[in-house]
Amino acid sequence: MEVVLQRDYGKLGKAMDIVNVRDGYARNFLIPNGIVVIATEGNKKQVADAKRAYEKREEREVAAARELLTKIEQMPCTIAVKVGEEDQIYGSVTANDIAEFLKREGFSIEKRQVILEEPIKQLGVYTIGVNLHKGVDAQLKVWVVKEES
Repeated sequence: MEVVLQRDYGKLGKAMDIVNVRDGYARNFLIPNGIVVIATEGNKKQVADAKRAYEKREEREVAAARELLTKIEQMPCTIAVKVGEEDQIYGSVTANDIAEFLKREGFSIEKRQVILEEPIKQLGVYTIGVNLHKGVDAQLKVWVVKEES
């Protein structure tokens, strides 16, 4: 039976894919759980239209992400922190701190988009990844410096 996936589902495929499955599997499990609909001519046309709209939207989002990538990579990011003896940082610089800095600079970046393996606990220069879109990652140079008293 030919069916249209309503959402991503395991090894069957991604949303809006047209796949062939056994009749019993479709009737007894996939259709009742809202995972698929039967691939009628109307549904196939609707899927084709939705895919075209999705691809156009995806192209616009990737172009916007690439434009944002160049702006972020050219921007200097300096984070001043309080330090103790022997330049030991009080606390650490986290993904949230970097996201807050980017928000102050006018970028709409969430902390989950900042790729930071572990919090920064020493002064220095670090290269941090920022995930802007699927497959578009910016490299942000972060300078962690001593806060002036």
